[in-house]
Amino acid sequence: MCQRAAALESAIVFPDFIFTQILEARHVPGTIAVEPELFLRLLDNVCREIARNGLKKIVIVNAHGGNDSLIHFFAQMQLASPRDYVVYVAEPFDSGEEDAAIKAQWQTTVDGHAGESETSEILAIRPDLVHADQLPTDGEGLPLDRLKALRDLGVTTGIWWYADHPTHYRGDGRPASAEKGQQVLDAYAHALARVVRAIKHDQEARRLQDEFFAKGQQH
Repeated sequence: MCQRAAALESAIVFPDFIFTQILEARHVPGTIAVEPELFLRLLDNVCREIARNGLKKIVIVNAHGGNDSLIHFFAQMQLASPRDYVVYVAEPFDSGEEDAAIKAQWQTTVDGHAGESETSEILAIRPDLVHADQLPTDGEGLPLDRLKALRDLGVTTGIWWYADHPTHYRGDGRPASAEKGQQVLDAYAHALARVVRAIKHDQEARRLQDEFFAKGQQH
């Protein structure tokens, strides 16, 4: 998605940052879960090095739902000490017309890991990785709702994902197609390109950040 967006709006795409938050999958053989403190230090270190090389606007594009809370906390961490760069968390959304067209193509109502949308995207870019004959047919992708009573009251715990999806499969990948995947990827790329364009023109975030740090040093 980043490469597609960069083809529309020029940008330097950093190699995939693969050491991310995945504690919810430690029960699955083969999972390598880096300690939270180490992950945050590593990401901060990488951002500082990117900035040292002259790139003062760093855009984080998340590819993993398990990072959602963490990357927003990381963005807030940027206020802990002065720095000469700005970290942006990009979560672009499609325009109303594009979004409606994408939603209209889905046949499933529960979607997520290896569900209709993700399987469609992989069929569009790496069809060799999709083994349709292994897709479950027994409803494995439906949430188990083992903590539904709490979640309905607005209560969240770290075990919420495991409670619903212990095998990490969510949805039903059987209706997936490469055509659906191409439509999603293209729409997201255009949305991300618009975000990159706006960030390029932004001067206010850095100005406000510098002002914030200057006021903090006056105490």
